[in-house]
Amino acid sequence: MKPSTVLGTCLVALALAVPAVPAAAAQPKTYQVTGPVVAVDDTMITVEKGKEKWEIARDKETKVTGDVKVGTKVTVTYRMSAASIEAKAEKAPAKKK
Repeated sequence: MKPSTVLGTCLVALALAVPAVPAAAAQPKTYQVTGPVVAVDDTMITVEKGKEKWEIARDKETKVTGDVKVGTKVTVTYRMSAASIEAKAEKAPAKKK
């Protein structure tokens, strides 16, 4: 193979790989909550932290280690996700008198 053909092939491979990098790096920050389980089912886990109860959604992709049941102390790692976003119209600036 000619050097220019090898270089062209490498550039095409690099161009195909580059778009995948930002997508993987675009994950939101993770958070944790630790406390006893108040309720748990296939779609949600509720953890009590102090006087607050944290309801966190879960699905079949959620990694679970150990036997999670009511009363068990757990640490849940989660990411925040917007359920909806509503933009509000800006108010006109107040007129000076």
